[in-house]
Amino acid sequence: MSTIRQDDFIQSIADAFQYISCYHPLDYIQALGEAYEREESPAAKDAIAQILTNSRMCAEGRRPICQDTGIAVVFLKVGQNLKWDATMSVQDMVNEGVRRAYNHPDNKLRASVLLDPAGARRNSKDNTPAVIHYEIVPGDHLEVICAAKGGGSENKSKFYALNPSDSIVDWVLKTIPTMGAGWCPPGILGIGIGGTPEKAMLLAKESLMAPVDIHELKAKAASGAELTRVESLRLELMEKVNALGIGAQGLGGLTTVLDVKILDYPTHAASLPVAMIPNCAATRHVHFHLDGSGPARLEPPKLEDWPDVTWKADTNVATRVDLNKLTKEEVASWKPGQVLLLNGKMLTGRDAAHKRINDMLEKLEKGEGEPLPVDFTNRVIYYVGPVDPVRDEVVGPAGPTTATRMDGFTRMMLEKTGLIAMVGKAERGPVAIEAIKDNKSAYLMAVGGAAYLVSKAIKAAQVVGFADLGMEAIYEFDVVDMPVTVAVDSGGTSAHIEGPKTWQAKIGKIPVKVA
Repeated sequence: MSTIRQDDFIQSIADAFQYISCYHPLDYIQALGEAYEREESPAAKDAIAQILTNSRMCAEGRRPICQDTGIAVVFLKVGQNLKWDATMSVQDMVNEGVRRAYNHPDNKLRASVLLDPAGARRNSKDNTPAVIHYEIVPGDHLEVICAAKGGGSENKSKFYALNPSDSIVDWVLKTIPTMGAGWCPPGILGIGIGGTPEKAMLLAKESLMAPVDIHELKAKAASGAELTRVESLRLELMEKVNALGIGAQGLGGLTTVLDVKILDYPTHAASLPVAMIPNCAATRHVHFHLDGSGPARLEPPKLEDWPDVTWKADTNVATRVDLNKLTKEEVASWKPGQVLLLNGKMLTGRDAAHKRINDMLEKLEKGEGEPLPVDFTNRVIYYVGPVDPVRDEVVGPAGPTTATRMDGFTRMMLEKTGLIAMVGKAERGPVAIEAIKDNKSAYLMAVGGAAYLVSKAIKAAQVVGFADLGMEAIYEFDVVDMPVTVAVDSGGTSAHIEGPKTWQAKIGKIPVKVA
């Protein structure tokens, strides 16, 4: 009979969340490397190169893959015969491990968990509490999976109660385009089928914890071996989802998903519940067992196992922009899909800052309140909530957040503050695009999943407003050759609309095998 000691369990949880913050699963990286070799879309290939380069840099520097270091999710399979040598509850032990991981002095992770979610939304400061799923199983061991799920991908989770005769494939293909690119493809789709609504969602989430193995399934099919219904469905969805042409970061390309995972469960005769949850370019999970012999031992992957891909700023294909001298005329000259290298000073701000700016401006219009802490005239704003710096860093990993969350504030920012352009992740919605067009502005996209790479372009950083908002404060960054792509130009043309449309047509005309 195994006895799991409190300190061993807490240390294992802490080590696991530190580990996954900076190490991609090797199976994901190898699959992404293969996708890079196959990719024919220049924009998608460049995005994948940034993600791969960022991944290796994080492994070398032991820093977070993404600025969104996620909400802590833990799956526990508890052997019914094991014993605990502990005074704390299992929930409290997991929370203590998460607390230690996220406040580790050598690799502090961003605390994103908010208490009172429908009210004050107060940051817990240590990313607790974790979300824990328990299962009691035979045996006397403890099986643990730790995952860090970012908000961008979690927000794209979908559920639908289909009729028993409805097509799951049709629902997936109809739903994927509505998810936009905020989940940072190329990633993995987890699909749960059956049970009850909450069971289907849990199945979808749990399916994402398995290794990338679609290549093995393809080999099995090629050998003529009989496939199960779920295996056939995985292969069909893999091919058809990639044929949509959404591509890396939603810019259009051959690979949108690297694998499709499916778990199912018996369901009611009147029901066909289906859930879909994506894993993003910052796929992060680790699996280990405890048997009472001590804490988990997590071996770092070998750097030579990473694909030999290194992204570098290339002025042969990119245009350097001086943010300190930027004019409306220059912004109006940018074209969709054009690659820019930003240099000079830019401001930052995301949800909380935009809400506060809006409230302050409304008061000023009534002759009340105080002026804004910074002047946005002819400035560019970056939607980001960076990780705290360590050692000699000026800022920690600082990748973009999903831009659509700022859509409702876009017209206000462009017309009342003098803002000239914006940088974020993924597409913009119709409301924001219309405001951009009316104001001859532009929206620039940075690659989600390349946070550490982006942070290396930031040479100085200081808080210039709303310091009480923590990572959501307004910073001023001084950047050198920060890579972005023009995603919406001053005429309102969106690369996230035109790119997938073009590549879906191309894929329909050429034989494409996406492993």
